[in-house]
Amino acid sequence: MTERPGPAAIESAERSIDRPGALARRYGNQAGSRAYDLFVPSGSGHGPRPLLVMLHGCSQTARDFAIGTRMDRLAEEQGVIVAYPDQPRSANMLKSWNWFRDSDQHRGRGEPSILAGLTRRIMEDLDVDPARVYVAGLSSGGAAAAVMAQAYPDIYAAVGIHSGLASGAAVSMAAALSTMRRGAVRQPLRTAHPVPTIVFHGDRDTTVASINGDQAIAQSRPGTELTGTTTEGRSAAGRSFTRTVLAETYGAWSSEQWLLHGAGHAWAGGHPSGSHTDPQGPDASREMLRFFMSHAMGARLHMT
Repeated sequence: MTERPGPAAIESAERSIDRPGALARRYGNQAGSRAYDLFVPSGSGHGPRPLLVMLHGCSQTARDFAIGTRMDRLAEEQGVIVAYPDQPRSANMLKSWNWFRDSDQHRGRGEPSILAGLTRRIMEDLDVDPARVYVAGLSSGGAAAAVMAQAYPDIYAAVGIHSGLASGAAVSMAAALSTMRRGAVRQPLRTAHPVPTIVFHGDRDTTVASINGDQAIAQSRPGTELTGTTTEGRSAAGRSFTRTVLAETYGAWSSEQWLLHGAGHAWAGGHPSGSHTDPQGPDASREMLRFFMSHAMGARLHMT
């Protein structure tokens, strides 16, 4: 399915904002519109660049999320374009992405269509490598990123889910609150086109229980033979973690699950100037970029 926004519904206003290298833009289609900050690394680069779409969590803003994750700095180092869509209170009073509503969980509808259209617009406007487009998020943004990976595996080569939930884990606000505390009652359906997935989750997260990270990884698994390795580690600041890597024996798909021991509901390795960050690490932003850069889209998927 390809959704084509009506010309009158699209607006894209660009101006400088107070983060060097960042622009303020807006994209809209029949489902609505969203403002977004766009970070473009300096220099001419060497050919098309990767694109990462970053989805903030509940009560956050695009700017707050950029500061807390420090993704601009890493993107400058590695030549990655980063988009930070902003969820307005008019769409959700808590500025949460509406990952729990059926109308916002499917290709060609609601917020997924807006975010996919926004991604495509950036790909059209800038020199983006279509094989290296990624999406990641925190909390509700992590859940929304999971939705985007399920709905648009032809756009996103890999997905990062930090303290989030599997796609389709709930279909109402009441179900969302229960799922956040206990996990989905029934296992969310696996995708027909598995997208490589990296998950970070604290085992002391009292906002979104870590079982949701388990379910997000399970959802992303292909029905092929996998090999797995588990290692224990500790960040430079002393946070211990367990990292599990799954990979296809004969294929390109892989996943990583980082269980952060003693961590709550916060972006690992984030800067304290941003909200919902845990400076003790490990550095989720750097690890996500490493994971993303190791995954490029293979043969393009043609979806109808």
